[in-house]
Amino acid sequence: MKECQMEQRCAAPRPKGRPCGFSESSALEGAMRAFWASGYDGVSIDTLCRASQMSRASLYNRFGGKDALFLAAIAYYTETRLRVVVDALGPQGTLKEDLTAFFAQVVQLGTSDPQTPGCLISCVLSEAAGSNQTYHDELERRYIALERRIAVRLKADDCAARGAVPLADAAALTAAMARGIILRARSGQSHAQLAPVGDAAAEAIVRLSC
Repeated sequence: MKECQMEQRCAAPRPKGRPCGFSESSALEGAMRAFWASGYDGVSIDTLCRASQMSRASLYNRFGGKDALFLAAIAYYTETRLRVVVDALGPQGTLKEDLTAFFAQVVQLGTSDPQTPGCLISCVLSEAAGSNQTYHDELERRYIALERRIAVRLKADDCAARGAVPLADAAALTAAMARGIILRARSGQSHAQLAPVGDAAAEAIVRLSC
């Protein structure tokens, strides 16, 4: 019975070039990892086809080309990788506890897989943004979203009233520290090397902002 149902699904009309059993999430996972590992300019369409297990026709029919696939991979990355980092901000505990958890997740993101060090946004998108206005705008949007989320967490502890620096500046500094850790991870520094840096960053932000 299951085999008959599978045959019926495969026989149903579908966009030209899309294989039976096509999984968009699997395709995006593969493309994301390819971009993340090698950078935007470092991957060809053929490489992306192999990584995403799509034919060239499937890739163009579904995503429209390399540029659109890159943006789709960034959105997928945000939901599947970056969300756990942002969610660590809570609030779940004290500000120091939540910032420590946030930076711990930053370090984990940047160092957990030697094939994909660093961050797809802070490393790959930022590099591509230098010569592409669309990517520049996307990078700015992602940066602003993170800084606003950090500001929400700082405001929950009334840091806006007590802090030595304006809330927006404290949030931007926190995000910049996270990106600095990510860039060091991209260059090859290990979890053991970066974990104490993350702890120090959390302590510094608490002292400065509240």
